[in-house]
Amino acid sequence: MQSRPDGKRSTAAVERYLTGAGIAKSSARVYRISLTTWGWMLAGEPAPTGPARRGAKPPVFPVAAIDDPALPEVLAELAAARADEMDADTVNRELSIARKAIGWWQRQGWIEGDPTIGIERRPAPPDRTKALAENQIAALWRLDVALREKTFWKMLYESAARADEVLCLNVEDLHPQDKRGRITAKGGATEWIHWQSGTAQLLPRLIARRTRGPLFLTDRKAPAGTPTLDVCSETCRARLSYRRAEEIFEENTRLLANPLASPDDIEDLDGFTLHRLRHSALTHDAEGGTSTPMLLARSRHASVRSLERYARPGVDAVARHVAERDPAARRRT
Repeated sequence: MQSRPDGKRSTAAVERYLTGAGIAKSSARVYRISLTTWGWMLAGEPAPTGPARRGAKPPVFPVAAIDDPALPEVLAELAAARADEMDADTVNRELSIARKAIGWWQRQGWIEGDPTIGIERRPAPPDRTKALAENQIAALWRLDVALREKTFWKMLYESAARADEVLCLNVEDLHPQDKRGRITAKGGATEWIHWQSGTAQLLPRLIARRTRGPLFLTDRKAPAGTPTLDVCSETCRARLSYRRAEEIFEENTRLLANPLASPDDIEDLDGFTLHRLRHSALTHDAEGGTSTPMLLARSRHASVRSLERYARPGVDAVARHVAERDPAARRRT
């Protein structure tokens, strides 16, 4: 049994979990964001959302406070309120990560109970529209955005890689001549991702003369305390975070996601998520007749069953199928 973490207490417990539980580097960012959200709720406060979340410092409290008998009831109310504001997939992912961390803290002897007992996962009906239509992808490339975003989005789509994997790329991980890069995949394995000419044409401009350090950087200098591995020694800027990358993509795709909406209402609507670029790439591959072994290699999934969500033809593919079999259209031809 280890002693309870001292110093920052709750924040220290999170960092000890991320390092001690062997969480892969590519997953640690998402875990840290989820545990920061739950840190607010475990302290009995609602987690900030939207712009208020940027720069908000999580509360610091003794990790032993998680055993407060009154916490489960308060936590259930806070979790229910958050679930009403967020999509079910996000809520369920955050709950799962929080429970993993709590279980690990219990095994260290830092806490005894689990205040999330009684909080149920939210039903998440399957979303049949996750793959963007090809005209939506084309419209995405026409958006007036910064070079960093153009390169990041293009790489996600062409490689069908996970966003957190690509954000962990360093300049020295790239093999531009082969149009591929070495990433740390989900589970910690070292694997390759491959891209096409669109990404290859943008990368030299993005990298400029840098020879090492994070590939995708923030616009500002890294704040004090940023891990050295996440700072570019040449520009002093930090690695772009998943949360910020997601915010930028969502903000820039609101009109694409809601083409009939009034510009006055667009601030209240949601745009696309970064994962939809990976989903779209694999779906479009499947629609184009890519073989199952190649889809497995592209997605880096271990089982064919995992491909089912991507192999469903999209709306454009179904429309073409129906049109090609329209008897009246054949007679006109």
